[in-house]
Amino acid sequence: MNVDLTQLHGRRVCVALSGGRDSVCLLHVLRACAGKEGITLSALTCEHGIRGEESLADLAFTERLCRDWGVPLRVFRADVPALARARKQGLEEAGRNFRYACFEQILAEGAADVVATAHHLDDAAETVLFRLARGTSLAGLNVFPARQGIARPFLGVTRAEIDRYMERFRLPFAEDKSNSDERFSRNLLRSRVMPALADIVPNAAEHISAFAVRASEDDAYLRSLACAALTERGGAVCVPVGLPAPVFSRACLAALAACGVERDYTSANLAEIARLTVLQSGRKATLPEGVTAVREGSMIAFLPAQPQNDGAELPFGHGTFSVGGYTVMVGETYAEGALVADMDAFPEGCVIRTRREGDVFAPFGGGTKPLKKFLTDKKIPARIGRALPLVACGGEVFAVFGTEISEKVRLTERTVRRGYLSIIQTTEEN
Repeated sequence: MNVDLTQLHGRRVCVALSGGRDSVCLLHVLRACAGKEGITLSALTCEHGIRGEESLADLAFTERLCRDWGVPLRVFRADVPALARARKQGLEEAGRNFRYACFEQILAEGAADVVATAHHLDDAAETVLFRLARGTSLAGLNVFPARQGIARPFLGVTRAEIDRYMERFRLPFAEDKSNSDERFSRNLLRSRVMPALADIVPNAAEHISAFAVRASEDDAYLRSLACAALTERGGAVCVPVGLPAPVFSRACLAALAACGVERDYTSANLAEIARLTVLQSGRKATLPEGVTAVREGSMIAFLPAQPQNDGAELPFGHGTFSVGGYTVMVGETYAEGALVADMDAFPEGCVIRTRREGDVFAPFGGGTKPLKKFLTDKKIPARIGRALPLVACGGEVFAVFGTEISEKVRLTERTVRRGYLSIIQTTEEN
């Protein structure tokens, strides 16, 4: 058999043992080569509380087998049906999460260097075919993604090879009767579809598994291009609209993940995002978890949920202030990128706040216009313009931090006190 021992040489290996044919075979193989490979062997088993007396009988078999073979065994127990209900998960997902939590505990406790599972080539091929039939993407073809501390030595081994090995050494095992219940689509695929496919195309399982590996490599490369295309601007994760479609879609998923949405999106959400590529700047798509996607010029900006601006006003003067998701400073000495203004030219009653409807601004150089239009002309996205701190008195704005001062507070030959207005930090909320 093509058993991959590259992760196991000289290490403490804990076998995930269900008592079934595949895991018993793996334990026997590793026990036989433990001395030669320098492996220190142990096992763990997970009692899911699903099949009642049958499950307890399998546990008793597993305990007896490990005792007879001299393999230390760690037993984990859980009421997986109750966990599934509490977490609103399917039974299969809850069971898988329970098992991997057990694996992680073994590793975290230092009881083993690696946990070995008995997933084999036919498992991989069946999962690939099942996911393809249900409409998966390339990412879904990576059916057994690499996990730290988890080894799968049998991924190059077929079910037929395992069966022959079990017969050769007359090894006992516990049979899970639910595995032959054809009311479950996965079992039907295993018992009928895969054998029929193998009759039509010899070595079909090997070919399907090899295809999945190549597809996963392609997907990883496309995802690397997508992540490289992401930029951060004003607290948003931005995706260029001109990316090739396979890269664009992955970049959008990466942006969603950066905003905390990794699973709860739908194909309709992705279609909404795609529509923004042909719409004008300012158009939005509302996404799960309060995330918003906004078309901004040649980019689509993804913004995590943000608290509403409380409209706070802070008295203008020297000091450091936090407003609109920014930390700004008004000082007497120059800081890189600071705006320079005549402090005595600011009228009494100026405050530091964010933009409001009706604000007007007299840009440096003359003229007066609505602040909203000024920011638009500067190609500052609306979401950033709304949060930028500014100095205002009533509805007239005299400085927009990080952007420009008003003509009315510019330096002149009569200036006595200079003030330096600078943004020193952008917080994550912006």
